[in-house]
Amino acid sequence: MNIVVFLIVGLVAGWLASALIRGRGLGLIGDIVIGVIGAFLGGFLLGLFGIFAGGIVGLIIQSFIGAVVLLIIIKALRKI
Repeated sequence: MNIVVFLIVGLVAGWLASALIRGRGLGLIGDIVIGVIGAFLGGFLLGLFGIFAGGIVGLIIQSFIGAVVLLIIIKALRKI
């Protein structure tokens, strides 16, 4: 059950982040990958500031922050 919740959180966060940064989604698999990697990145970044997410909404926000940072980094690297 936890894997299903993690994939759903990744999908929601990845879709929101890609819609914000790119103006459209990356497709189902792309949104899940961005959201899942963003969850780890968001957890790391927020942990540096002593902020820890709780509950499903907190996980989506944490994943969204990480996914936005990840997409900004990818966008910057593509311009180089």
